[in-house]
Amino acid sequence: MMPILSRTGRGRTPAALAAAAGLALAMLLPLQLQAQTLRWSSAGDPLTLDPYAQNESLTNAINGQVYEFLVARDKQLNIVPQLATEWRQDGPLKWIFKLRPGVKFHDGRPFTADDVVFSVERAKQPTSQIAVYANAMGTVRKIDDLTVEFTTPQFEPIFLQKLNTIYIMSKGWAEQNNATVTQNFAAKEEAFAARNMNGTGPFMLVSRAPGVKTVYKRNPNYWGRIEGNVQEVVFTPIASGATRTAALISGELDFVLDPPPTDVERLRRTPGVKIVDGPENRVIFIGMDQGRDELLYSSVKGKNPLKDVRVRKALYHAIDIETIKTKLMNGQAAPTGALVPSPLATFNDPEIERRLPYDVELAKKLMAEAGYPDGFEITFDTPNDRYVNDERIAVTLALQWARIGVKVRVNAQTKSLFFNKVEKLDTSMYLFGWGGAITDAETTFTPIYRNRGAKGVGEYNRGNYVDDELDALAAASSKEQDPAKRKALIKQTILRHNEQVRHIPLHRQFIPWAARPNVNVVHRADNWLEWQWVTVAKP
Repeated sequence: MMPILSRTGRGRTPAALAAAAGLALAMLLPLQLQAQTLRWSSAGDPLTLDPYAQNESLTNAINGQVYEFLVARDKQLNIVPQLATEWRQDGPLKWIFKLRPGVKFHDGRPFTADDVVFSVERAKQPTSQIAVYANAMGTVRKIDDLTVEFTTPQFEPIFLQKLNTIYIMSKGWAEQNNATVTQNFAAKEEAFAARNMNGTGPFMLVSRAPGVKTVYKRNPNYWGRIEGNVQEVVFTPIASGATRTAALISGELDFVLDPPPTDVERLRRTPGVKIVDGPENRVIFIGMDQGRDELLYSSVKGKNPLKDVRVRKALYHAIDIETIKTKLMNGQAAPTGALVPSPLATFNDPEIERRLPYDVELAKKLMAEAGYPDGFEITFDTPNDRYVNDERIAVTLALQWARIGVKVRVNAQTKSLFFNKVEKLDTSMYLFGWGGAITDAETTFTPIYRNRGAKGVGEYNRGNYVDDELDALAAASSKEQDPAKRKALIKQTILRHNEQVRHIPLHRQFIPWAARPNVNVVHRADNWLEWQWVTVAKP
């Protein structure tokens, strides 16, 4: 409500002048704060606020502004202290961590060793999508309020990197709000922790409207130093690439995480917009049901053509990856034959990175040998708001596979529906991506390459294949202490996977970010926007 300014004759009373000054200040403050508000967008929305319920990059990155790890990543993805100040190994199976004193959760509760023990155990639960990493942490026990000890069941070559996947929650808050169990996302469970947050991080949740808008504010009692000047963050998911681009150009948005590749060159030439380029540690690939005796969504009855390696190879040979790279991705992709997020995981070995060649005639021959000279029909599931050009990639693949008689129905859905569907193995073929901060092959091998089993092993083997040789190689590489022997095992594992075509790798995607000129961000290779590093200057 606007104040009424009283007047006496032609002048104002002291009270009126004071009121006018107050009004002017009130009108000025929003303009000042606007320069410290980050309004940004992506095609998708966080799937959940429960930090363990979904292991999806955008969800993790946004939750990571509120929740923190014992060890974090710096701007170059190096491991650095966060809620732990120091650590040491006591033999190959034991790690001891000193915790940061004086840290408080957003509700004022003190951070202690009890929260660490609780968080690791909660992250091990069957509904947790990071159970495979939490279980690798072994047994964690409290030594005192600011000291914890981890004892692993086997040697862990990348223990700290796996620890960097487990957010620390408040035990007391979870117990008070009946949130001690990780949300069952696949069952579409409504849970307190899925819509509410209580971390130790630099930002606090203000409001959450899923699919519409989520608002955060800076934590005034944050234990650390915040480099940027952002006081408020407003995240608005916008599925349409054209609409995201238009909102950025008009100034309604300050930052877009995923501008459409077809718009990038135009945005480079657009006044009032800048592009921040960088590769992402993420491989895009195709998964196939190799477990069922009959596919759920196919014209073939009584058998499963995808169990035949000749069919899988035919699908691979029929992919014109260079056309996808140049025409669809505008060069913003690096084709690969290795299903790992980074070439560092293959030690940049060209033999492992090499793709099967594009050869339609060979693909037709393999289809005929497998007993499908006229092809078959199949449904291909894909998200339409998760990866760069995900739906368009699926449509392009469908057109290319039609050349060998495979008639594809593309089923494109929002990522929340897609992930829920694929998690239940309710799919015959699907487009997926895998990546993050870790470049080592281990965090791809255990969840994706291995046979599905207990404690999160093979959780993302959504094709449900069983390959005991591949499983044994991947398991051996996960615990080998000798670096040279482990390197050899990693190469053998990838080569076995490639020989059997358990998945079809496509490319590693590039991530150009788009921003207004007054917005300065740090581009990390895990596609993680760290809000505390962002500076929004006055336009």
